[in-house]
Amino acid sequence: MLTWLKRDELTFPPLDKALREPNGLLAAGGDLSPERLLAAYRHGCFPWYQDGQPLLWWSPDPRTVLYPDEMHVARSLRKRLRQNSYTVTFDRAFVDVIEGCAGPRSYTDGTWITTPMQQAYLRLHEMGVAHSVEVWADEHLVGGLYGLAMGRLFFGESMFSRATDASKVGFVTLVEHLRDWGFALVDCQMPTRHLESFGARSISRDAFARALAEHLDQPSTAIWGA
Repeated sequence: MLTWLKRDELTFPPLDKALREPNGLLAAGGDLSPERLLAAYRHGCFPWYQDGQPLLWWSPDPRTVLYPDEMHVARSLRKRLRQNSYTVTFDRAFVDVIEGCAGPRSYTDGTWITTPMQQAYLRLHEMGVAHSVEVWADEHLVGGLYGLAMGRLFFGESMFSRATDASKVGFVTLVEHLRDWGFALVDCQMPTRHLESFGARSISRDAFARALAEHLDQPSTAIWGA
């Protein structure tokens, strides 16, 4: 049975209560307050819903993750990185990045990054928890991604690209920095061929929960926006 969250309670049901079909649906309702979002990520779930749906919370099993030391970079992409075609920055244009991620896609008519979602993650950015990666060609934003950094874990949310390999360059640059900053894991949520090409793999929900317990409260050496 699906749990409906009360607005005045920030607790989530145990992860093993998530439905098998659809995979990982854990709860519905609640709100997108910073306190609830932080509680959700610490618990091991995240919001994902479309316009017209109630707010839905997910904890899929298995969970797709990338260990920074296991990142694979294709030869053609390494060549692109050596060319220095793009400039990559952090936390310089969060609003523009999340708007880019929410923009229209060729494979779908809608977006799960609704206006309330954008506003919610902007609040987390202002709190220093949500971060953006910007990819520039000259003065033009041509790609980027955003997510949350908590302890030694990075929770990836979405990326976009307006030029060849732009989001890939941003992702590789981010993961290289996360590795150097001592991050243990990048949460990719659900599997895609794109992420698997970088070395992302599936782990059990239980293994992901153990990673949360181990790394959420560990300090990193991250310097965002530098």
